[in-house]
Amino acid sequence: MNLRDADSGKILWQSTNDFSVPKVEHEAYVPKKILKCKSISREINFSSEQPLENFWLEQEVFLRDQPIENWSFEFGFVIPGSTNTWQSLIQSDTADRMIPAKVLRFDIC
Repeated sequence: MNLRDADSGKILWQSTNDFSVPKVEHEAYVPKKILKCKSISREINFSSEQPLENFWLEQEVFLRDQPIENWSFEFGFVIPGSTNTWQSLIQSDTADRMIPAKVLRFDIC
């Protein structure tokens, strides 16, 4: 999985961790400069030997143990024996609705 600045294509964060275990929470520490991006591209590579109906991803963002954002992304049907790349675009909100970086400074690296 990786996160890129959607405008420049520059990779801001990436991981080769195995995210395939169900019901396991994964943490990611992303660089502060991600807050300056107008939009982020998230790319996930995955494969499946079995068909998957209605494959989806849920993402929650927490600040000081409180959920501040929740997204649900739908991929749909996954063909058995396939390897896939799933890219999603996440756009930032307007500046007046964003949490200031100084509030986040101890929670992101």
